[in-house]
Amino acid sequence: MAVMTGWEAVVKALKAEGIKFVYGLPSSPADLYDALYDEPEIEAVMVRHEAAGGFMAMAEALATGSPAVCFASEGPGVAHLAAPLLESLAACAPVIALSPGVDRRKDGKGAFQETDQVGLLKPVTKWAVSVTNPEKIPWVIHRAFSLATNGQPGPVYIEIPRNVGRAKVEIPDYVPAKRNLRSMGDPKLIAEAAELVAQAERPVIVAGGGARRSGAHEEVQTLAELLGAPIMTTPSGRGIVPEDHPLAFGQVGIYRNRLGIDTYESADLLITVGSRNEEFQTGSWTHKAEDAKLIQIDIETFELSRNWIPDVAVLGDAKLVLAALLEELEPQPQWAERKAANAAKKRELEQAVEAECLTDEVPIRSKRVVYEINQVFGRETIMVHENGSQDLWSYYSPYYKVLTKNGDIAPGEQTCMGMGVMGAVGVKLAKPNMNVVCVTGDGAFQMYNQDVPTAVQYKAPVTWVILNSFSLGWPKRGQTDLGGRYIATDFKVQPDFVLMAQAYKCYGERVERPEDLRGALTRALEANKQGQPAIIDVIVDETEVGPGFVAYETAKKVK
Repeated sequence: MAVMTGWEAVVKALKAEGIKFVYGLPSSPADLYDALYDEPEIEAVMVRHEAAGGFMAMAEALATGSPAVCFASEGPGVAHLAAPLLESLAACAPVIALSPGVDRRKDGKGAFQETDQVGLLKPVTKWAVSVTNPEKIPWVIHRAFSLATNGQPGPVYIEIPRNVGRAKVEIPDYVPAKRNLRSMGDPKLIAEAAELVAQAERPVIVAGGGARRSGAHEEVQTLAELLGAPIMTTPSGRGIVPEDHPLAFGQVGIYRNRLGIDTYESADLLITVGSRNEEFQTGSWTHKAEDAKLIQIDIETFELSRNWIPDVAVLGDAKLVLAALLEELEPQPQWAERKAANAAKKRELEQAVEAECLTDEVPIRSKRVVYEINQVFGRETIMVHENGSQDLWSYYSPYYKVLTKNGDIAPGEQTCMGMGVMGAVGVKLAKPNMNVVCVTGDGAFQMYNQDVPTAVQYKAPVTWVILNSFSLGWPKRGQTDLGGRYIATDFKVQPDFVLMAQAYKCYGERVERPEDLRGALTRALEANKQGQPAIIDVIVDETEVGPGFVAYETAKKVK
């Protein structure tokens, strides 16, 4: 027990939980930031927009697997956190969002910026709570970190009213939360799963974000190599294995390459690990063959049978369940033959894609851009994604290969525009020794380019590669399908991104010819190594989209 203010108790708790950054904008100086002033181990990262801080926290949490913290002032500041918390919930990112609230003695009187903040953020968090008295702060913070990191991870929101945060009273000592608690699967169900695996002729492993967050990298790879089975991932699961592995067949759903399309739809067994099997990951639940069996492994009961009904459902931690499953399996001769055959298919695809990506067509094809990024930035690189018609090419392996463990940060199913643009800054702060690249459309970049100076100010040298089609590519493509009824999708006035880069003290370059790509990217990487962020504006063809996108569009038209 010690006498302190409520906000001092918050800062003490954050330090005990190992928090290094708080992303946000100060409200009244008497709240959190005055308490942070005396804590040099936690850096207050001042953003230009509260949503940018939320996305930075989300991306940090996904990159590290540990909770991250953002802050907003009450009222409109908290409203700005709705989008990043919505995306954090979709991506299972353990984000702790803090804000003050109006003095509870003024409740209902129309106090300045009075808002039902808990009601506003409850639908987009695992838990939203208002602290009723300062003595309860250690319990609430402990509970928040526990909920954010255990079971299916997710964001939590804590409101601390002004009279609670500023009160100086005797407050109990803080005890850090127990994180990442694991649960074992039912041995009987694991044995049933092993029987299905042994009988399968064309099994496919689908690794989602839950597999990656449980640290099941070795188990996924070992299972694939034992069975000779392809590994496909959701965007959140990408990075579970290096994508130059001979059994890494790319992603599922709208993000599939042509080999992935054939492989997934011909599978007689899908083993999904830590995946919700959502709409985009399953092509509106049409991609699985009707007679294919399904084993679903997930730590969250809510996700089991949520979409496809599995033949075997195992509730438990992905790493533990897969380890137990491996113990049940005895190698069979045909598995080695299957492994060689699948590896040969992967080599054939890679050779074809390499030739395809070296196209010299103008306007530049986005597939060549992401291919060249791979060649220049190489390993020890984290790709941070947006999600649009052209930046989807950064999802398609082997056009772009994730070569580093966990070297990929993707939005959840909400795909909030701007998440990757600002998330890249949080990733770089959390992983300063990694190269960090964000591939973004011009629309998403313009949503949050005002926070590029945040990267400069806090020495987070990332590279933004803008795939510039002078339009909102995804909705414009839909307008093309409607007979060219184009409205409100073309940027007839657009900033000069090179001049913007210079104004923001970044390196900037515009690329209009494919032969200039590698040099521009090399100069961007060199600027990053010298501590300077970079903006590369690439003028691209807006019409070509990936094979998974085409297959998804075709399926929608048939329906």
